Amino acid sequence: MEMPSVLVLNGPNLNLLGTREPAIYGSETLEDVGRLCREAAGRLGLALEFRQSNAEHQLIDWLHEARERVDGIVINPAAYTHTSVALADALSAIAKPVIEVHISNVHKREAFRHHSFVSPVASGIIVGCGIQGYVLALERMAVLLASEVAA
Repeated sequence: MEMPSVLVLNGPNLNLLGTREPAIYGSETLEDVGRLCREAAGRLGLALEFRQSNAEHQLIDWLHEARERVDGIVINPAAYTHTSVALADALSAIAKPVIEVHISNVHKREAFRHHSFVSPVASGIIVGCGIQGYVLALERMAVLLASEVAA
């Protein structure tokens, strides 16, 4: 039996992790996040794809490509959280479990960050747990996918 597969997508400016506003986002790099995700996926029995783009259309294209080949999505849409109906529509069209992740607690930040277009289509949301939020998201995804198999 094949391992369930999860696509982990990272939105704009996350390529700057470790150097961009470390007081908010920490000192870990996107490479550190990828390594942490790969370790967690291995422990959880998940196949993992890990990607980042600053381009909204690229994230949407990857989601379209993933429709038929992944079992779930973990996404940190970054600033597109608050602006992209198109990204929310692409996630909705996948009809697979989606976990939204934010490294910082967006609700303790500027008011414009309090609204998410992604949250209404997400199965779960993890906010303010640093990069550990990705591991929590993968753990939750493993539970969701196991319950689908059992159903």
